[in-house]
Amino acid sequence: MNRFLTRVATATCLTLGLAAPALAQNIAIVNGKPVPTARLKALEQQVARSGRPVDDAVRQQLREEAILREIFMQEAERRGLRASPEVKAQLELATQTVLIRELFADEQRRHPVTDADLKAEYDRIAASMGQEYRARHILVGSEDEAKAIIAELGKGARFEELAKQRSKDPGSGANGGDLDWATPDMFVPEFSEAMVKLGKGEVTSTPVKSPFGWHVIRLDDTRKAQLPPFEDVKPQLQQQLQQKRLAEFQEALRAKAKVQ
Repeated sequence: MNRFLTRVATATCLTLGLAAPALAQNIAIVNGKPVPTARLKALEQQVARSGRPVDDAVRQQLREEAILREIFMQEAERRGLRASPEVKAQLELATQTVLIRELFADEQRRHPVTDADLKAEYDRIAASMGQEYRARHILVGSEDEAKAIIAELGKGARFEELAKQRSKDPGSGANGGDLDWATPDMFVPEFSEAMVKLGKGEVTSTPVKSPFGWHVIRLDDTRKAQLPPFEDVKPQLQQQLQQKRLAEFQEALRAKAKVQ
């Protein structure tokens, strides 16, 4: 009896010893076919890429999804759906999508955007920036009204007060006509052309017509265009540089390809 019990115990230990690695490699066995742990890991990575945290509850849901996928796949295989031309075409497209995504990810891993790259791009943009202008305007509906305002300003009327009383632009009018700091390209061409010709403190001597009406413009100040601090725009710069490099990578591959 003791020898029999010893043999049973030995066989049990051997069975458990063989089962442990199998359980580590697979999350389940469905109809005799293993569902590998790697499949669950792939689902977890998909969730993580979307920005969702993968906690124990999510992991359990994904495990059940992996098992259901295997059940459905087995039924699809049993029905011979894999041999369908439509399915084959869709599988080919899906394979291409996955491989292309991984190709681009691999390219980014091989050529990462460094802090030095980001600082160089920041400095390049800063150097290329032009002037910013701080101007005020009074917008009215007719040339005669604009001329009357210019005449009043010539007699000593305060620009800010006239803007509050007479301007048709409710946004700036309430602030005395102040348009804050802006580059010329932020305004319609007629406005910009007149504004950039002014010296600090000068008012347009004639009304300026634009699609919005008639403007009387005063230039308060100018300065070199300002960029936000480097750390504030660093994530945006990184995204832009990554996209730029991926576009260059794609263009280079296309240029080298022999297409007949």
